[in-house]
Amino acid sequence: MPDDTVTDLGQTEAALRRELAARTAERDAALAREAATAEVLGVINSSAGDLAPVFDAILEKALRLCEAAFGILLVRDGCHFRTAALHGVPSALAEFLSGTRREPGKHTAVGRMLGGEDFVHFEDMTKEPAYQSGDPRQRAFVELGGTRTYVAVALRKDGRLVGSIGAYRKEVRPFTDKQIALLQNFATQAVIAMENARLINETREALEQQTATAEILQVINRSPGDLTPVFDAMLDKALALCGAAFGVLWRSDGGLIRAAAIRGATAEYADFLTRGAYRPDAGSANGRLITGANIVHQADVADTEDYRSGNELPRAIVELGGGRTLLAAALRRGETFLGSILIYRREVRPFADKQIALLQNFAAQAVIAIENARLITETREALEQQTATAEVLQVINSSPGNLAPVFDEMLEKALTLCDASFGQLVTFDGVGFRAAAWRGYEPGPSATIPTPGMALYRIVHGERVVHVQDITADDVYRSGNAVRRRLADEYGARTAIWVALKKDSAPLGAFVIYRTEIRPFTDKQIALLQNFAAQAVIAIDNARLLDEIRQR
Repeated sequence: MPDDTVTDLGQTEAALRRELAARTAERDAALAREAATAEVLGVINSSAGDLAPVFDAILEKALRLCEAAFGILLVRDGCHFRTAALHGVPSALAEFLSGTRREPGKHTAVGRMLGGEDFVHFEDMTKEPAYQSGDPRQRAFVELGGTRTYVAVALRKDGRLVGSIGAYRKEVRPFTDKQIALLQNFATQAVIAMENARLINETREALEQQTATAEILQVINRSPGDLTPVFDAMLDKALALCGAAFGVLWRSDGGLIRAAAIRGATAEYADFLTRGAYRPDAGSANGRLITGANIVHQADVADTEDYRSGNELPRAIVELGGGRTLLAAALRRGETFLGSILIYRREVRPFADKQIALLQNFAAQAVIAIENARLITETREALEQQTATAEVLQVINSSPGNLAPVFDEMLEKALTLCDASFGQLVTFDGVGFRAAAWRGYEPGPSATIPTPGMALYRIVHGERVVHVQDITADDVYRSGNAVRRRLADEYGARTAIWVALKKDSAPLGAFVIYRTEIRPFTDKQIALLQNFAAQAVIAIDNARLLDEIRQR
């Protein structure tokens, strides 16, 4: 009997020791879980908006506490899932997974979690349908990673699957319920970290956008009427905030488009853009904007019909600039197309909705800047014209009957305000035209007798304005006319305009001004020249009256 008592006491003591050891182990595991949770929360707090260190910490703690060989954290990216973090993954498998995004099959763990399961536990991956059907990813895990037992837990936000944590063992040894629950706890922390990062990044992006808007408005205020620094600043901000490599701001120019600002482009593409104006094809980004689209988003410029057809602009984007993904926003005032902002990525990676909205905001600011510049320029031009008119009238008043200083002053003002290179004011004596004032070149000594086809002939026969975009491209030049040849070949004249001086329909002379590049005069410049012509007629009439009075 005493021996039995001793035996019972020994068994009881052993049971108590085992229970104590189990409770101690459970306590230690709980402390380890609490410590791991605290450490992960500490990483979340110290990595504001940066998920990489958080995901690394979560995987490291989860694998250690769940006794797994390696692990992978996936995050959802549209319809695909991409690898966001790896820990302990064999190099061959890591290389296979590098940069991959996948659309999961229905028999895979992610596919089943998309169907509603909160976790998926494969006791032996080699016996699963996905592996046996030859799924390349499942095969890679077994053959490159040595995986046998695998558990994946879902990362969910408001019921939507946003990712998963997978833990892998290289032997067939199922995970316990506590280990699966622990992984789910880490999954909850990962979702919290993702939500925190989203909120932080949204706040940061909003602040960056507000700062960028404020800085551009400052540039607009510092550069009244000067659009170059404004456009440069806009492109810089758009590229930085939209994650683009290079960009171009185009201005509309009479059906053509011209690059007004270029940032981040290769030297070859920038050289191509600055060669002149281009007429965009209807299927191109600018062509579609011109015909009414406000946004054009091409995932891959090299995969568009416009590129395949061999059109010059898309070919240059890809082959000279290295551009692939394109985003374009129209600059529009009412129904008028003013230009566009185009930004590019050198990889195929579509822009997000927020980035599209941001580029539209920059486009709206560009329109404001263009409108401000237009108003400032119009005000300045009106003031310059009024000043020029007043100064010419002063010369007329101070030189009664003396037309030479009046014509000199008028011609100088006309060339300056109309942005012309050289010109002359000629008077008509009923037979020929003779230079009365000239700037920038020497007229011939004899009078010019107008012959059919000449601009001055058309002036004599009733036309008030003759505007030639390129004087080397008309019949007068081709016929070998000596005056026209001399102006074009010796002085480089290209665009020219003749404005008649008429009194009661009778021709008295003409203003003739030239540009050395092909660039037509605007309607405002033509109207200004007509105003000078009217003043010249008044001066001529005044001189005639003074002469008559003097003679009497």
